[in-house]
Amino acid sequence: MTSGSTSRKDKARAAAPRQGANRAVIGAVVAVLVIVGVVVAVLLGSGGAATPGGSATTESSALPAGATGPGGGIVVNPGKARAGAPTLDLYEDFQCPICGQLEKLFGPQIRSMAAAGEVKLVTHTMSFLDDNLKNDSSLRAAGAAACAADAGRFGQYHDAVFAGQPAKEGQGYTDAQLQTFATQAGITGSALTTWQQCVKSGQHTAYAQAVQTQSEKDGVFATPTLKLNGTVLDLQKLTPDYLTAQVKAATK
Repeated sequence: MTSGSTSRKDKARAAAPRQGANRAVIGAVVAVLVIVGVVVAVLLGSGGAATPGGSATTESSALPAGATGPGGGIVVNPGKARAGAPTLDLYEDFQCPICGQLEKLFGPQIRSMAAAGEVKLVTHTMSFLDDNLKNDSSLRAAGAAACAADAGRFGQYHDAVFAGQPAKEGQGYTDAQLQTFATQAGITGSALTTWQQCVKSGQHTAYAQAVQTQSEKDGVFATPTLKLNGTVLDLQKLTPDYLTAQVKAATK
């Protein structure tokens, strides 16, 4: 940490809401497929934390396929969005249990909308929970997902990671699990070999770090966060009908 800078922990302590929560909290009501609760911002530092072998910035040549730019999200349905379809930005951390609940409840609907071209779906894989949970699983999973994007299987890998999310927060992902997710995502043969080399070399680690940094710059301090054409959706109101109505209203 640079001398004189304020740590993430110190910033979070100084600015945290009175209830003291340090992550998004949403109560899932499965019977009606509604996420109800209060999203409490996860307060982060102003810059992405560097890890050995990588930096918080990335060159365009190191961007995974489908990335919207350095630090930008990855387009899940490239070329499929209809003319006038709104952009749905989804910010998640692979270790975030509430993100896992969101995926269970609304993932099928969001994927259906993306496949039908009703939205341009862009996923931003954040990694702040590594600091909170004292591991590197979020960053490693994000980098592995970026490698899967190069194989044209980002969406499938993303879904496999959340489907395999540990029941206990902080348990993290092993290297073997990350590889299992690749095969579950349909990455096989020479593409799997290329994916393995990509992960082993940390080819997209810097990109994954930059996503975290850019997300903070864009005002995203909690996961899950959904933006529709740049406007944050209210997760307290989130239902299938609400999401459909919001997408319809945002369609030009």
